[in-house]
Amino acid sequence: MAETQQQSGSTPEDEAPQVPDSVTYMVPKKEISMVPDMGKWKRSQAYADYMGFVLTLNEGVKGKKFTSEYKVSETVEKLLDLLGTLDRWIDETPPVDQPSRFGNKAFRTWYAKLDQEAEALVSTVLPADKIAAAPEIAVYLKESVGNATRIDYGTGHEAAFAAFLCCLCKVGALRVDDQLAIVFQVFNKYLAVMRKLQKTYRMEPAGSQGVWGLDDFQFLPFIWGSSQFVDHPTLEPRHFLDERVVNEHQHEYMFLECIKFINEMKTGPFAEHSNQLWNISAVPSWSKVNQGLVRMYKAECLEKFPVIQHFKFGSLLSIQSGKP
Repeated sequence: MAETQQQSGSTPEDEAPQVPDSVTYMVPKKEISMVPDMGKWKRSQAYADYMGFVLTLNEGVKGKKFTSEYKVSETVEKLLDLLGTLDRWIDETPPVDQPSRFGNKAFRTWYAKLDQEAEALVSTVLPADKIAAAPEIAVYLKESVGNATRIDYGTGHEAAFAAFLCCLCKVGALRVDDQLAIVFQVFNKYLAVMRKLQKTYRMEPAGSQGVWGLDDFQFLPFIWGSSQFVDHPTLEPRHFLDERVVNEHQHEYMFLECIKFINEMKTGPFAEHSNQLWNISAVPSWSKVNQGLVRMYKAECLEKFPVIQHFKFGSLLSIQSGKP
């Protein structure tokens, strides 16, 4: 069955060759400290591997619903357990009474627990012969949930989670036939936990672009979600503004799930609170939407210094130039 789900073209293993056993893992650190350093990032092996990973998954989910058949591996199950643990910790760490409305300080208590447990959690997901990679990969997990000082969350944190998954592919914990499960199960569960964090602790959007951003917090689910719709026989981009369509199909499509969340969290005309998305509804086809969103993601997230200055580089996602 898994075979039928595989797409032709590149795969996570093509894009992210597995690391040799002799590799020396290292705790990732920041390398982009000034705007001129951005060239290093764009030339880096990390950028090539990260973008390759995002585009491979984009291709993998094309035309597929959440309800499509796909393989769920033991590693995927373990990742869902890991995210379930983070979810449970939210229930165990209720918001505290405080004068300011946003940025509930209980998030710091929740985060401290993750900080302490991250390596152990990651170790449960790794193959026995790759346990040494846990300290390196755990950094991306910790970076993926928001900032404990500012109590905010944004696309840079989301990118850290994609980097976490990319690293798991590079060490062979996740494989080619996990593609659909990575997006439909793991990433979707991650989104649910992040939304719960955002609501519970009233997190601020990190470096918010306000109504000119795609969404206050996320970007990748719109890319992968639009890919799910490519060549859809009846639903066009204009239809996501119709609440009936959203309610009817949100359980099958990531894009509509995101729209539903926005509709729940924001009031007033959609064109005002989510102007960029409203503009997208006028694009004639989903493949054009998808291509446009990939371009926008590179320009608005991956090529913006305020986002990338926080990205960390190790042995798996290397700052070394990927170009000869």
